[in-house]
Amino acid sequence: MRESAAERHERLLELVRDRGSARVSDLAALLGVSPVTARRDVELLAGEGRLDRVHGSVSWPGRRPGAGPVTGAAAGGGQGPVLGLLAPSSTYYFSEVIRGAHEAAARAGSRLILRISDYRPEEDAARTEGLLAAGAEGLLIAPGWRGPEDPAEHGAWITELPVPAVLLERRAAPGSALDGMDRVASDHRHGALLAVRHLVELGHGTPLLVARSDSPTALAVRSGYADALDALGLRAPRAVIDSVPAERQPEEFEAAVRALREAVGSGTASAALVHNDVDAIQMVQRLADLGVRVPEDLALIAYDDEVAALADIPLTAVAPPKREVGREATRLLVERLTGGHGADEPRRHLSLLPRLRVRDSCGARGTGGGSSARGSRDQVDRNSF
Repeated sequence: MRESAAERHERLLELVRDRGSARVSDLAALLGVSPVTARRDVELLAGEGRLDRVHGSVSWPGRRPGAGPVTGAAAGGGQGPVLGLLAPSSTYYFSEVIRGAHEAAARAGSRLILRISDYRPEEDAARTEGLLAAGAEGLLIAPGWRGPEDPAEHGAWITELPVPAVLLERRAAPGSALDGMDRVASDHRHGALLAVRHLVELGHGTPLLVARSDSPTALAVRSGYADALDALGLRAPRAVIDSVPAERQPEEFEAAVRALREAVGSGTASAALVHNDVDAIQMVQRLADLGVRVPEDLALIAYDDEVAALADIPLTAVAPPKREVGREATRLLVERLTGGHGADEPRRHLSLLPRLRVRDSCGARGTGGGSSARGSRDQVDRNSF
C-alpha cells in the first residue's frame, strides 16, 4: 500500500526526534523520497511548529545540533508544561484549531507537540503513546472518529491516560466514561439553528439539508438541523440529501446534486444548508450547469466557513469558532496542570457558539412571506472573512 503524506510526515518527525537534528538531504535518503519532497515536507512541518529549520538542517523544537535531550518545561522555552495534541488532520477544519492551541500554548510558555491520525481511529492510541514518549505532560485529544460507533469502539483508552486530558471538538455519549472528561467543542446544533432561522426569516419555506455523514461535525450538523426544525415548529420538506466527496465518489455526488436540483425545480424547497464548504462550492458550480442559479433560484448556506468566501458567488456560511476552541482547550489543560483547577475541581464541558457570516449566496427571497434577517450582532457578521 502506498504511504500517505501523513505517514511520511510521522516517519520524518521520528527521525528528527531520534537524532535531535538532521540535514534535509539526509532525510530525503532515509525516507526514500526526492530532495524536493523532503524539503516540502520540512517546510510544512516547520510552518506548523513541529520542527525548527536552520540552514538546510532541521531539529526537534527546542533542540539544536549538539544539544542534549530537552524535557519538561524547558522544552517550551518557558515555565509551562509540555502539551501533546492529537488531531485527525492538520488541514482544512483542524488547521485553525491547531493554530489556536499553539497560540495559547506559546502564551503559557509551553511547547505544543502535534501528532496527526489521518482519521484512523484505530491508530489514535499508538499516536498518543508517541506524544507521551516525547514528553507530553498533558494532552489535547481530538480522536479520528468518523461514524457514531467509533467512540465506543475506539475511545476507552482515552479514559485511562496517565496525564490530564481535554477532549477537543468531540462529544461523548451521555453517561459514558468519556462524558466525564473535560472537553471544549463548537456547538454545531446552535450553528445549524442560525442557518435555518436565517433562511426562514428571509421568507423561504423550510430549508433542505445536504450533508455528509463521515465525521463528528457532519453528524452534529444533521442532529442540529433536526433540533432546529423542532425549535422553530417546522417540518423537513424531504429527507436529508446525503453528500459525499466529489473527487472520491463522483457518481454519488452527482446524485446528490440532481436530488437538490429536483427539489428546487419541483418547488419543494428554495433554500438549503450544505455541509461542507467544498461540497457547497462544487454543488453551486454543478447546479449552474443544470440551470439552477444561486441565489436567484436557490438560497444556500454552507457549513464550516473554511473556503466559502472564495467561491465565485461568496457563500454565506456558518463559522464554528475553531481557533477559539483550540485556545480555550489549551487554557483549560494548562490550568489543570499548573494548579488553576485542582483534581477536586469539577470537570468542564465548554461549548462555543458558531457565528453566521452573511455573504451573497442567500440573497434570494422566498415566497413564504417571512421577515428580513436581523441576526443579532454577536451571531451575524456581514461580509466578514
